[in-house]
Amino acid sequence: MNVFFHTFGCRANQYDTELVRLAFTATGATVVDDPAAADVAVVNSCTVTGESEAKLRRFVGRIARGHEGLETVVIGCAAALDDGRIAALPSVRAVVGGADPETVLQALGVTPVPDLPVASPAGQGVRHRALLKIQDGCDEHCTFCATTLARGANRSRPVAELVAEARALSRHHAEIVLTGVHIGTYGLDRATENRQPTTLGGLLEALVTALPHVRFRLSSIEATEVDDTIARLLIEAPRNLAAHLHAPLQSGSDRVLKRMGRHWYTARSYRARLEWLAERLPVFGLGADIIAGFPGETDADHRATVALVQALPFTYLHVFPFSVRPDAPAAKLAGRLPPPVIKGRAAELRALGDLKAKAYRKRRTGELADGVVSGRLAGRLDAVTQDYLSVYLSTEDWDGRARFEVRIA
Repeated sequence: MNVFFHTFGCRANQYDTELVRLAFTATGATVVDDPAAADVAVVNSCTVTGESEAKLRRFVGRIARGHEGLETVVIGCAAALDDGRIAALPSVRAVVGGADPETVLQALGVTPVPDLPVASPAGQGVRHRALLKIQDGCDEHCTFCATTLARGANRSRPVAELVAEARALSRHHAEIVLTGVHIGTYGLDRATENRQPTTLGGLLEALVTALPHVRFRLSSIEATEVDDTIARLLIEAPRNLAAHLHAPLQSGSDRVLKRMGRHWYTARSYRARLEWLAERLPVFGLGADIIAGFPGETDADHRATVALVQALPFTYLHVFPFSVRPDAPAAKLAGRLPPPVIKGRAAELRALGDLKAKAYRKRRTGELADGVVSGRLAGRLDAVTQDYLSVYLSTEDWDGRARFEVRIA
């Protein structure tokens, strides 16, 4: 059986796809890069925006076109909320909410192999960064988000299990990225009446102690959930924890944050935590997600977001124009903005993000950095620095090391 995989969405989805890939290869299946050569296509879906689902439907239709006999299984978040539109797409044999490997195999009538490996050397060669999903689900209820509906409540994995998986990954990867849906809440679901839970900071300490030669990185974490333990590791152990945070902002207006259901921080507390860290980190990659044109967002609200972005040392931004998710509460909010207004606000924020990215890159140009090989791009080697900059190098002089000092150009 030849199997083709494609993943939409976040790093948690990428991790899930890798587990499903391992399950298939354990049964003797062959992974192929071309859907035209596949008997089965496994497509991991995303539901974060309406456009992400539209891309999914277009993609599934495209790979089925002219490929009689292809069987497609759609898994993931959009699959979990499918109203029948995905199931009705050409070649789709099954729609599987979530990404449990055994369930995916059984949907195709394939018997799973017991005791699957937790990690593989798939990245050996020119990709030395791995993903480690530490938790799934989320207990918050942001009004724009359908992910909680798709993935359920926060569920943290045991520390010992994560250390063991990280140890296996470290045999082939110099950097391990901790990912999940809401990683700042790691461990809170595992508290008991007489015992405090291991927090994300505690997990990081356990990982760094067990694997001091590995560089760990946080995928995305709320700014106000960077506790003192995480802050100390960022400041004192830059070889162990990359000096980089992706801290979702969504809006710089407290009024809009309340409408979004993001009750655990304000623009002021967000700014205070990141400024405190920036003052103590000589090298600091900082990114954020922002939603432009949320229902009810006034020009003053937008200007507050712009002002906060200008004030903080962001090195890149991910800007999303607001799109309606029918399953999310924001679909019922009044004050929906005209598309041209949303598009214009998103464009302004993206332009500002580009300016800040260029300014940071210019400041770092000529300096040395800690690089880990991420892959190849246009025949060159791509090394990712601790502060999340890509440095492209000739492969001719590469000695095969996964991690080495690079000079930023």
